[in-house]
Amino acid sequence: MLLRASKSSWHIYGQHVRRNFFQLGNRDKGKWDMITTAGRVSNERSVPKHIQKPPYYYTPQPPGNTIGSPEIKNDEQINHMRASGKLAAQILQECGKMAKVGVTTDEIDSYAHERILSLNAYPSPLRYAGFPKSLCTSVNNVACHGIPDDRPLLDGDIINIDVTVYKNGYHGDCSETFLIGDVDERGRFLVNCTRECLNKCIELCGPGVPFKEIGKYIQRYCEEHQLESVSAFIGHGIGSYFHGPPEIYHYDNDVPGKMQAGMTFTIEPILSLGGGEIGILEDGWTAITLDNSRSAQFEHTILITDMGAEILTKKES
Repeated sequence: MLLRASKSSWHIYGQHVRRNFFQLGNRDKGKWDMITTAGRVSNERSVPKHIQKPPYYYTPQPPGNTIGSPEIKNDEQINHMRASGKLAAQILQECGKMAKVGVTTDEIDSYAHERILSLNAYPSPLRYAGFPKSLCTSVNNVACHGIPDDRPLLDGDIINIDVTVYKNGYHGDCSETFLIGDVDERGRFLVNCTRECLNKCIELCGPGVPFKEIGKYIQRYCEEHQLESVSAFIGHGIGSYFHGPPEIYHYDNDVPGKMQAGMTFTIEPILSLGGGEIGILEDGWTAITLDNSRSAQFEHTILITDMGAEILTKKES
């Protein structure tokens, strides 16, 4: 997921801000534990020499360029994308089963790191643009890009776990928001709506469909359900690169371009019970809602086919 200026966040997203300044009017009236401080982040975990690594492991690089013409993948590339997507979905579901009261997000990260390596793949977030961990864990009012730390999950939390793996030279990217213990009604409503919104977006996709139809649908959905899209973050093309064209905006837009068979990209809406504006913490990564409201996110990597769209990160039933 990349950060992009949007109509609701361009004046805020680049700031490094102190968490306790955000005491604005909160529309999220449910029962939950607000994240007020960052926890302790453990040291970087090692990667064995035999694991194939992306170029940014060896040389620090900025996030990938998402401007330009989307890649049309051939059959061999698509098969590699299917394999990495399937593995990412598997790891995500295993991490979701770990997400219980008392477990720390660092413990989930440790499990994911070792499990991905055991399957001869690389955890894509590690060292990407300097990110220090192997997955993202975003709890309650953290919108995305939360860094795993020593905070134990609490009864009533919601947590987004974002998994990307790099296998045979290709990335697969997916995320899901999980319920921890007894989540209140508003929290369950948010998570269920965000899941449904993503599924409806995927149903829209197929050859010849304008990319902007995704954002238009998300905005209509939010208006109908009294939610807000955290529109500073976008979906993206994916392949041998973590982020590339096309850019998938999660709000009403007029960005040109149409889907073609052979394209692979992510759709990853973040919906909020309050406002859609965000700030970035001093770690340079953790994005929080300015009004402290909870948000949820779901993400899939999809392939445009001649007949519609194939979900490459769909979990096995």
